[in-house]
Amino acid sequence: MSNPMTDIAALSGWLTDFRHELHRFPELSNQEFATTARLRAALEKHQIRILPLDLATGLVVELGGQQPGPLVVLRADIDALPIDEKSGVPFSSEHPGVMHACGHDFHSASALGAAILLKAQEAELPGRVRILFQPAEETGQGAPAVIAAGALDGATAIFGIHNDPALPVGVMGSKAGALTAGVDRFRIDITGTGSHAARPHEGNDPVVIAGQLITTLQTLISRNVPSDENAVLSITQVHSGSTWNVIPDSAWLEGTVRTFSQTVREQIEQRLRDVLSGLGTAFNAQIALDWQPGPPSVVNSETWVDLALETGRQSGFDARRIAANPIGEDFAFYQQHLPGAFIMIGSGGPYALHHPQFRVDDAALFPTSQWLANLAVQALKKAAE
Repeated sequence: MSNPMTDIAALSGWLTDFRHELHRFPELSNQEFATTARLRAALEKHQIRILPLDLATGLVVELGGQQPGPLVVLRADIDALPIDEKSGVPFSSEHPGVMHACGHDFHSASALGAAILLKAQEAELPGRVRILFQPAEETGQGAPAVIAAGALDGATAIFGIHNDPALPVGVMGSKAGALTAGVDRFRIDITGTGSHAARPHEGNDPVVIAGQLITTLQTLISRNVPSDENAVLSITQVHSGSTWNVIPDSAWLEGTVRTFSQTVREQIEQRLRDVLSGLGTAFNAQIALDWQPGPPSVVNSETWVDLALETGRQSGFDARRIAANPIGEDFAFYQQHLPGAFIMIGSGGPYALHHPQFRVDDAALFPTSQWLANLAVQALKKAAE
């Protein structure tokens, strides 16, 4: 390939082809072995330094270091989802039941492009830039593993991206403070006593208890969370019984809670436990809770959001302040160690993230790479002040 600094069109086309290849061969969380190999080959082709960190999948690279200065980090994720693709694009997934339905192929290719652009100016970088190609974002396991491997050691700030199909291509957005939600998953198991459907008094109906529970749990938000806070509780699965004339002896429900405040997050969990305890006593039934905490809320630094959006404007984007979004994102784990900003990049829709017809407009790819490279340089300068 030609020198990327003199043949931008060639680099843009090559990155698009590379994203399509990643899209055709998606891999689930912690199974991204071929994806890692493809990224490694591309990075080595451009003589980009790969750090020898203890990671089963994913890569961490570093550029710069010829001049003294700070260290900033860029992060992209690389895993896919267990979804059958129905997008109709000519480079659709060749792995049945697995799809890049969240655009992590776009994130990876954008970060790769930034790495190549930064490599071309490596000698002039006023410090070091570390780029994380992180596995297992969808399970929330990837960021903690990358942190444990030492990927943040010595860093001053971190930046991450996520495509947003609700935003047009050429638009980016972020906000200071909470941008994404803390994500918790729960399962509730109800143990009653089965009986004939015609003689319910001889049993203890778990279906009735489940119905009462579904209604009561909605009050955890409406009657406990202040009106100036945001939170969501959704029951997404309800299972019980196997036939029409038998009252079953058990039922289970599953759902999620999304919050933007750690205080509200803890309050809802405690109130949920209180409600289950009370209903268990009232109905003389065993009700067990399996609470599975996920990533906390992404909380952005105002300083780094301002820099990211201003650099976006300078790079040709319409850079906006946007509202918080109740999606989950394990980028939040990095922000427990150092400040940074998470930015949403317009990818053109029309289908939402995690939809089997989701797709990204390739026109967003190379401008994102250019902006990420520019952001890294500007962040090094800011960190050195």
